Amino acid sequence: MGAPDDEYYYLFKVVLIGDSGVGKSDLLSRFTRNEFNSESKSTIGVEFATHSIQVDGKTIKVQIWDTAGQECCRAITSAYYRGAVGALLVYDIAKHLTYEDVDRWLKDLRDHADNNIVIMLVGNKSDLRHLRAVPTDEARASAEKNSLSFIETSASDSTNEEEAFKSILTETYRIISQKQISDRSAHKDSPGNNVVDISVPNTGWPCYQC
Repeated sequence: MGAPDDEYYYLFKVVLIGDSGVGKSDLLSRFTRNEFNSESKSTIGVEFATHSIQVDGKTIKVQIWDTAGQECCRAITSAYYRGAVGALLVYDIAKHLTYEDVDRWLKDLRDHADNNIVIMLVGNKSDLRHLRAVPTDEARASAEKNSLSFIETSASDSTNEEEAFKSILTETYRIISQKQISDRSAHKDSPGNNVVDISVPNTGWPCYQC
């Protein structure tokens, strides 16, 4: 269960990226509200939700940004990479084209995000195994080549969606914790100094060209 808004040790920003229709919004909805809507519509612009988890006995609050996958919206959403400490790069295991576009999304991310961002490659819709177009071994090998972690998920039947978010948040927490240990001489170790500054613009901006 999430902690009250004013009781957290870290505040992280994580982005969901990938082609339209791969199930980013469904993963977000399943993780934050344990809901799934098989008729959900594509995100317009950018939306976000918050959630809290426990890592090593500390409450981590995360703002998860769900970015539109339409080509015409990418110039808008690129600005939202700034300040993100983690990213889930999602493709649909039943649509090989969405997997082919992973390299382009990864370049976008690395062009606009912090160099130390933690990235996980996510093969979503694993419940559609009878329609699989992307072999698991192929995707895992690609993730390893690009120094990404990898997992397959299904928002529909709630397979690994929580593990995906918890894994990336745990890794981010430990990286930042180690950095703070090295910087402790300059910064007092208190929750007030552990908040990752996030500028929150208006969300749900329409993509007028879509």
